[in-house]
Amino acid sequence: MNEAAPHRTKLTVLVALFAALVVAGLVVGAARVEEVVPRLPTVPGGRATLAVIAVAALVCAILILVRLARAGRCRARRRALEASVRGQVSCGIRTSMLVSALNEVRVDEPHAIRLAARYSMVADELGVAFWNGGHRPRRAVFFPWREVRNIRADSMVIGGTLVSVLVLRVRRGGTSAELPIVFSAPRVGAYALGDAPFYALVRSWKALHREALKAEGIEPPPVTGAIPVIRPGMAYAGAR
Repeated sequence: MNEAAPHRTKLTVLVALFAALVVAGLVVGAARVEEVVPRLPTVPGGRATLAVIAVAALVCAILILVRLARAGRCRARRRALEASVRGQVSCGIRTSMLVSALNEVRVDEPHAIRLAARYSMVADELGVAFWNGGHRPRRAVFFPWREVRNIRADSMVIGGTLVSVLVLRVRRGGTSAELPIVFSAPRVGAYALGDAPFYALVRSWKALHREALKAEGIEPPPVTGAIPVIRPGMAYAGAR
């Protein structure tokens, strides 16, 4: 059984119970529904329309329940990590590219690396760790800073939306891979992290990386500064 299996079992049971309650409510209130429906305006295909609406409402309710359960699990994991580690805790959004890249550099892990849809990361003076689980976090994979070759900010399109990603280039066991990390916004209903907190995290990870390499006597990567912006008129002013 993989690490996410217990969570999936609990979530499946919870969704099944919710669906059973909805169905039971419809059965109990069937008499009332039969009284109300004849009073409604006549619409072609009325019963079929009501059935479609009922199914759509049930699906939406289940999706909302799943999302709330996922958010609660992520919050529980974050609180547990913040109480037990000294590093910076952040939440990430799983992508197929990230999972594929992680498994490209898998060496010591006996099984394929899996991540929760909303996983957590801890960056400290030792390196970067990816975590699954809830109130009992389980580490999925860890990269010490000496295995990190570069950290940079980039962007990618997910579902038609352009989002910022932190690209962590790592090398392990003779294999290099770029890990595209999408940080998740903390509030429920939000997706990716905004620009200001995103770039603050990128700068923080870079600083941790450089300090760790210096402590081990390894030459840190060159600092990449901001590209100067030449505005109209500045070139002419410098020529005078």
